[in-house]
Amino acid sequence: MRAVTFDVTIPRFLLAKTLGRVTDAAFYGAPSGVRLTDVPPPDLPGDRWVRLEVDLCGICGTDIGNLTFAASPAMEPFGSFPAVLGHEILARVVETGAAVTRVEVGQRVAVDPMISCEIRGYGRDAWCRSCGDGLHSTCENSGEEGPATIDGAPVRPGVVQGYHASIPGGWAEQTIAHEVQLFPVPDELEDRPAALTEPLAIGMHAALNAPPAHPHEPVLVIGSGPIALGTIWAIRAAGFTGEIVAQTKRKKEADLARAFGASSIVKPGQEARSALLETGARAYKPIVGDEVYAGGGFPLIYDCVGSGQTLSQALRYATPRGTIVMLGCASEIPKLDLTFTWARELTIRGFVGYGDETFRGESMHTFDATLRAMRETTAPLDEMVTHVYPLAEYRTALSAAGDRRRSGSIKVLLDPREG
Repeated sequence: MRAVTFDVTIPRFLLAKTLGRVTDAAFYGAPSGVRLTDVPPPDLPGDRWVRLEVDLCGICGTDIGNLTFAASPAMEPFGSFPAVLGHEILARVVETGAAVTRVEVGQRVAVDPMISCEIRGYGRDAWCRSCGDGLHSTCENSGEEGPATIDGAPVRPGVVQGYHASIPGGWAEQTIAHEVQLFPVPDELEDRPAALTEPLAIGMHAALNAPPAHPHEPVLVIGSGPIALGTIWAIRAAGFTGEIVAQTKRKKEADLARAFGASSIVKPGQEARSALLETGARAYKPIVGDEVYAGGGFPLIYDCVGSGQTLSQALRYATPRGTIVMLGCASEIPKLDLTFTWARELTIRGFVGYGDETFRGESMHTFDATLRAMRETTAPLDEMVTHVYPLAEYRTALSAAGDRRRSGSIKVLLDPREG
């Protein structure tokens, strides 16, 4: 089968760091570790595993960060290579193991790509605390080989399908998954919005676990990408009726943010500052450094970018004892001033993935909550998908996703069904 694979070596890392300043071919082209190649279709490792034919698979900002070596190396021990990439997977069931009960052949499914202790082959009494609590996205055995075997070898380390040498991702014609990873997609959802289940679930997980405390207090969401837009949508889907201020850069994202539930739109810089002052904040200028504020502010800020600039803004814009939710993949940030963490007694919370939630008074997985809300919504979720490419055009797709200013992309999908 055809698949886009990625392998990490020191020479390729050095080449990318050197030539990447000149051409993105160093990241996605012939000199890089990314290849479209033929690989053997994976065998089902056990009777609770399922073979999938991939319909669509998204390109995530995390993918771009990893392929361009812009991400921190801190997570490197929790992946394994070479790997078939792609973790935002919409697929169709084509084969099931003998003990599978959750899905049937022919069903469309969204795939939870996070690899749990159960998937690694540990018995229930050996699960880590995170998996035991239903929060397998932080599985504490992700740096270890598991007792289960795939293709005759122990399951390799890895926290997520798509950066896992044993379990191929969705930038391929086929993949496999354990049945606990699979969530049937309602028939009324078309393919493009259904392919957004995984990124929308990121925002839903944050909205359910760090929700606005009071409907009369404003919320600030920073970011123009799918996670920011999905967070706005999820906050509304979870029942918040108060003011959501969305900070976006471009008109297309601003229009979608409003359609997804934002009350007002501001651009970074002076417009965002004006929105802060409207909350009652007063501006002060230190002898050196950026302007700081007291009074007013935002009790809850979702930073869906994770850059030094946005984190610095969030720290300065938060009220005393406010909460900053980190959804952007922040990594090494030099000279980040953390003064207001203690001076304002702030709480900083990070979220990754999904797990067991309480949604509208019921216990369910984040994907179930997200699919239920998607089925009910009137928001134009499909408009978040701006580009779809066949698998053979993965380099063009990666370039479009990596340079949003040039391409105008929001969410880029790969379609392995196309030539």
